[in-house]
Amino acid sequence: MHRDQPSLKALSTPQPVPPLLLDLDQMLDEFTPLPIRAAFHFDADMPAVITVEFLAERGPSLVRRFGRELLHRGLTAMSGCGDVRMWPALPRERPSSWLLLESEEVEALFEVPAAPLAQWLDATYRITSAEAEMDGLNWDGFLRQLLDGPVTSSE
Repeated sequence: MHRDQPSLKALSTPQPVPPLLLDLDQMLDEFTPLPIRAAFHFDADMPAVITVEFLAERGPSLVRRFGRELLHRGLTAMSGCGDVRMWPALPRERPSSWLLLESEEVEALFEVPAAPLAQWLDATYRITSAEAEMDGLNWDGFLRQLLDGPVTSSE
């Protein structure tokens, strides 16, 4: 290497994926879309989870967490079950997918542009592959939280 050239070093930590801001349509009924903006966030410390903030024009925003795999699969096939499902819309000018959120009280259907979400999700998989996303999970801590309390050992 020439002494005037700076040395190139590999990055030791992955570069963060910036949030993705998307304009969605919330379907109020079969023919009435309501534009809404959503911010998709990826955290390399919890790669299996995508946090989506539905940004209200007035009032508080709604934050929901989705499995990254559910969103990725929902771009090309039916994905999810229960209160969160996603599937591709019929082919048309702008490829999109439907994201359905249900609860006992309410349901919300959103049309999500597929191409920018697919590109953004691909960037997250370059940071942490699907196969490696559970590697850093503290299973003992996770089970403790799931069972709602610390595990005590009997000596």
